[in-house]
Amino acid sequence: MDTSTFLQTHRVFNLEEAVQVLAPSGGRKATLERLKYAAARSKLKKLARGVYASVPAGVDAAKFQPDRFLVAAALRPDAVFSHHSALELLGAAHSEWRLCTAYSSRRSQPFDLDGLELRFLSHPKSLVRHQAVDLGIRSVHRLDRELRVTGPERTLVDGFRRPDLVGGLAEFVESAAGFSVLDLPLLFKLLEAFAQKGLWAAVGWFLDTYSTTFYVSDDDLALIGKHVPKEPLYLARDRRGGELVRRWNLIVPEEFVAGREPDESQR
Repeated sequence: MDTSTFLQTHRVFNLEEAVQVLAPSGGRKATLERLKYAAARSKLKKLARGVYASVPAGVDAAKFQPDRFLVAAALRPDAVFSHHSALELLGAAHSEWRLCTAYSSRRSQPFDLDGLELRFLSHPKSLVRHQAVDLGIRSVHRLDRELRVTGPERTLVDGFRRPDLVGGLAEFVESAAGFSVLDLPLLFKLLEAFAQKGLWAAVGWFLDTYSTTFYVSDDDLALIGKHVPKEPLYLARDRRGGELVRRWNLIVPEEFVAGREPDESQR
């Protein structure tokens, strides 16, 4: 394949991908020469060591900002996008963040992409122990690439684990309520793997609140009820006050109590 065609079909790529397509016999040296030539003609922008972005015709290479999800996938081919990034890729987010998060086997320092932060997280230890790091993962198509992302069920659990990475509880609950469907058996498998009573309680409260939306039965709620904590826990761990929802032994911020809308100021 000639270099121009490759750049038209690969918006963001790493050196290994380029070698496989451009110079399977010539190797890295030949590929680097071709990429160097393209960069000199402002058709290519180097983002990091071994990671490049194709620059659209007529766009200033210095000002061009490539898709952050594609950059993260090129930096970490094993990336599984998570938290707010997952909400965005699943079409459920109510805002666009300048932070992009993904799980990877190689955790590293955050990567700055012209003011956008790419953060790679370690897989949850509980899922690693259960050999379940791929549980609840799906693929989504993004421009010219297939990306791996946590599905609605995994994202729901992750959001209650790390509200700080999903925009806070108010935005997260509103976004999660917009999922088109939840696979409840899969969701229960995830909760069993994490084995945290606080997560069972949080998910139980959420499903109880949106039982009609997700077709949650009394039997489903009863199953979750077997795992709730004995002592009350806070849904928002960094806040005090709220109302106790006895069924889940969960202290919920007042704006989340049934019949009230989440306080916009809490986003």
